[in-house]
Amino acid sequence: MPIILVTNDDGIQSEGLMALYRAMQEIADAYIVAPDREKSAVSHALTMHRPLRVEKVKERMYTVNGTPTDCVVVAVEKVLPEKPVMVISGINRGANLGDDITYSGTVSAAIEGTIFGIPSVAVSTPFTEEKEICFETAAGFSRRLVRFVLEGGLPPDTLLNVNVPDLPEAEIKGVKFTRQGKRVYDNAIHETFDPWGRKHFWIGGGTPSWEEGNDTDFSAVTSGYISITPIHLDLTNYEALAYLRENWRDLA
Repeated sequence: MPIILVTNDDGIQSEGLMALYRAMQEIADAYIVAPDREKSAVSHALTMHRPLRVEKVKERMYTVNGTPTDCVVVAVEKVLPEKPVMVISGINRGANLGDDITYSGTVSAAIEGTIFGIPSVAVSTPFTEEKEICFETAAGFSRRLVRFVLEGGLPPDTLLNVNVPDLPEAEIKGVKFTRQGKRVYDNAIHETFDPWGRKHFWIGGGTPSWEEGNDTDFSAVTSGYISITPIHLDLTNYEALAYLRENWRDLA
């Protein structure tokens, strides 16, 4: 059977990782290669200045003392018996919407898979402190989506960023194909003091505000729909490129 690589940024103990792994076992030979601890918001970092250690937890399940990107690189190059047909990252405990994708280790693992030429998907679901996350909804949808991608493939240099509302499957309204939204955090930098009165700063916990737009990932998820956003690795702004080429003499 073909191999599917399952990874995440929440670490090997994540309930979402295990739910996704069980879902992928129904499709292919699923392997887990995941960080040995939480590595949220590390973006696309690679560990370059120390060696990485891989530990086998059990059959087809490994940890790496590094980032999600490290996990994909080490898995594809050294751990897996052959190149996987799919990299799927998640299920992240918390949505990855709008600008969050630039920080997300979950999405970055899928980016690294795409760089290897492997169809890749990142899956996340929102959470609140008041209740447990319904990971099985996201896992069930991931199973359907992966079968679709394996049959039809993805465009070159493109991954899918998927956000599934934290709802029972019966309450999901449907699927929307969306664009990346825009989010701004207010009061996201907090001042704190240590016991000696020295000032420190803590990043996080700000109040988010979103741009309006019915076709955004945020709008879809908050309305009860699964959001699928195709992300392209080519970051070139082609309109700006054309403008610069046409107007360079005037600018100079």
